[in-house]
Amino acid sequence: MTQTTTTPSINRDRFLNNILENRPPVPVEQLDPETGEWLQTIREQSASWVSKLTLPTTKDEEWRFTDISSLLDREFVAPKSFTTDKNITIPEAEDTRLVFVNGSYAAELSNISGLPQGIYVGSLTNLPENFCQYFRPFLGTLPGKEEVFTSLNTASIADVAIIWAAPNTVVEKPIHLVFVSVAGESITISQPRGWIVAEKNCQLTIVEEYSGASSYITNAVTEIWLGENAQINHTRLQQESVTAYHIGKTAVNQKQDSRYTLTEINVGGQISRHSPEIHQAGAQTETNLNGLTIAKEEQTSDTHSVINLNHPHGTTDQLHKTIVSDRAHAIFNGKVSVPKPAQLTNASQLNRNLLLSPKARVNTKPELQITADNVKCSHGATVSQLEADEVFYLRSRGLTENDARQLLIDAFVNEIIERVPIKSMQQKIQSSILT
Repeated sequence: MTQTTTTPSINRDRFLNNILENRPPVPVEQLDPETGEWLQTIREQSASWVSKLTLPTTKDEEWRFTDISSLLDREFVAPKSFTTDKNITIPEAEDTRLVFVNGSYAAELSNISGLPQGIYVGSLTNLPENFCQYFRPFLGTLPGKEEVFTSLNTASIADVAIIWAAPNTVVEKPIHLVFVSVAGESITISQPRGWIVAEKNCQLTIVEEYSGASSYITNAVTEIWLGENAQINHTRLQQESVTAYHIGKTAVNQKQDSRYTLTEINVGGQISRHSPEIHQAGAQTETNLNGLTIAKEEQTSDTHSVINLNHPHGTTDQLHKTIVSDRAHAIFNGKVSVPKPAQLTNASQLNRNLLLSPKARVNTKPELQITADNVKCSHGATVSQLEADEVFYLRSRGLTENDARQLLIDAFVNEIIERVPIKSMQQKIQSSILT
């Protein structure tokens, strides 16, 4: 009798096909006919693309330090409708909050009564027909849409968190996007989608938060478009369950004179990966990427960023810090591309890593790809441990060893936390990283 074996490639294809077969249907009864037909078309186009792809492995250069093969041993099902008793509010955004549970809009948990005129905040399933003209031409069109997890998300869209600000709109309050995953007896997969547009001269503050309970996978994509002279200050907090998987992408398009700041905090997930991708679409843009990753126990946390500069007088500043303890593993890969058209660019990139245990690991790879000849660019990376002399000095001043270590860790992370523009979020982050 011949014994058959299942090859890894077949397992990977089965994983993707299983997700496609269990994706939620298009909510045609909640959409106008034209939008429903359009959504069905882009979903099927992406599903066709996914069928030609395979799940990445450690043999792929972009994934060589992040092993997601454990996904192949799991059977994921489409999430059901759940409620949550999780505290999802922050005082500054009590009435500017949009909540999605397992990827579906939760009207009973949302409150957008505090928003001014000139901005629409809501979900695709309740999008007014006159707004569809702004939405349909842009969703899923940014570079990188062919990547396997992004395509998988697009192929599964059933709802979208939408923020659209008309020209010259200034929103003083932060807008809080909350994505909660709640798993039942089976392991679920939810694929939240965000679409944010700040038209010319707009100013927005966005807080994007991911959390959940039990075992599940979150595959999230957020697209952000900034018009001329628009400004967005974006905080992204990922604090998923320690048994969850989190794959996320933030794709940003910046027009001339726009300013975008991302401060991302990654503390959750058994395996997590976030990919900020910035695409410059005009001159004199300003981009600031601030990152903090805390990995403990046996977590794997991966940050892969890309900044593509294609116009002159661009400014980028990136600082990403990681703290790794126990047997955890952190990965940082940052690419900044400065081709010939991007003359007079000023770009800096720094990755600093703190290892708290002998078996903690970090792989860091800052990259600058420069062909322009009139630029000011720098990059670097450091890997270190807590200095014994510093711990001894603090202990000599009366602190216990644990307090001395915590004080040094706080000093390391506060440079990033202080860049979060919302006080309650700073406190929430600080409480989540106490050792």
